[in-house]
Amino acid sequence: MEKSCRIFVAGGRGMVGSAICRALTVQGFEQVLAPPSAELDLTHQAAVIDWFLANRPDYVFLAAAKVGGIHANDTYPAEFIHDNLAIETNVIHSAWQCGVKKLCFLGSSCIYPKYAPQPMQEEYLLTGSLEPTNEWYAVAKIAGIKLCQAYRRQYGFDAISLMPTNLYGPGDNFHPANSHVVPAMIRRFHEARETGRGEVTLWGTGSPRREFLHVDDLADACVFLMQHYSDEQFVNVGVGQDLTVLELAQLVARVVGYGGEIRTDPSKPDGTPRKLLDVSRLHAMGWQASIGLNEGMKDAYAWYLEHRNEVPQ
Repeated sequence: MEKSCRIFVAGGRGMVGSAICRALTVQGFEQVLAPPSAELDLTHQAAVIDWFLANRPDYVFLAAAKVGGIHANDTYPAEFIHDNLAIETNVIHSAWQCGVKKLCFLGSSCIYPKYAPQPMQEEYLLTGSLEPTNEWYAVAKIAGIKLCQAYRRQYGFDAISLMPTNLYGPGDNFHPANSHVVPAMIRRFHEARETGRGEVTLWGTGSPRREFLHVDDLADACVFLMQHYSDEQFVNVGVGQDLTVLELAQLVARVVGYGGEIRTDPSKPDGTPRKLLDVSRLHAMGWQASIGLNEGMKDAYAWYLEHRNEVPQ
């Protein structure tokens, strides 16, 4: 990508999109387009094609999505599948139609079967049943991968797909009901410390194992792969290491400074037992994550402290 090219970051105001915008700016790209959703509704087909015709981006990072944790996925299944399918279809089709040079689609590690062998290789896609609590989102993301592959095969459109592991960092969603595990823990432990609460109870047994990638590492990988990779095979993006949810809670508690008891609630669902990506394909290309979990968690907590007055109560 030449430094003067026009780059559209769909979802550029969200956690992932804003991190990609930061990475592009740091690397000297001069024209990064990231219209807010109030200006461009990506679920509206006519609005998307009109925007592409008017702005003519050369490259597209498709980071826009309706996202949330287990509770949100389970509560709003129609919204999760409809909105994500609409966004993907509108952006990918418009990008091809308007002559975009290359598109990078961002999926999610939840596309893999619930009981996929660990660590999960890219080839395990569609080899088993999905985790029921987030299958609506997962099906939409699988469709996005297939859209990219289909447009490459039929039209020669240079669309690549990345599958990031669980993300955290600046710009995360700290909503009390619809957030992912890391921001939910940061908020709960912070509030428990502030109010002097003696214990915090985790949803589930605490035994599932998860892998976590700082969003700035993901952004760096996105720019790297956009510049160095072109194939229909999607690529896992992660760190290649995991820990239990209870171990994660203990780490977050240390970072936040919470010294009370951490309990578990086995009556609540755990979700997938383990989610660890095989990142050997990405490592072979010469890219590895650089932000450690402890360092990254301190960064995420600092962002929360700075912005907590803006977080929904």
